[in-house]
Amino acid sequence: QVKLVESGGGLVQTGGSLRLSCAAPGGTFSNYGMGWFRQAPGKQRECVSAISWAGGEIYYAEAVKGRFTISRNNAKNTAYLQMNTLKPEDTAVYFCAATSDRYSATSRDYEYDFWGQGTQVTVSS
Repeated sequence: QVKLVESGGGLVQTGGSLRLSCAAPGGTFSNYGMGWFRQAPGKQRECVSAISWAGGEIYYAEAVKGRFTISRNNAKNTAYLQMNTLKPEDTAVYFCAATSDRYSATSRDYEYDFWGQGTQVTVSS
């Protein structure tokens, strides 16, 4: 079992930035590929970005390419999502997730084994 704890969400104005963190205390973090997902009210959950265990494989959704950057620090058991030039349509609950396929940067949510509780990101216009 891997416990994931997100932090860094909040309220920001359009054009602003936030950095989300996903900590996995006590686990062998490098055994997992990591993903960031989001779900807005009334919408399906979607993958925003994903990264393999060593960062060799990275995925970005088209909607966030050029604005968001995923990274990870295996020594700190933490993954990050740097979000710049935020837009109102980025408003959602953001979740991090871990897949046992450490070589994967999959966007498919059913391939993830463990999920965090989510952190709210609200972008005001």
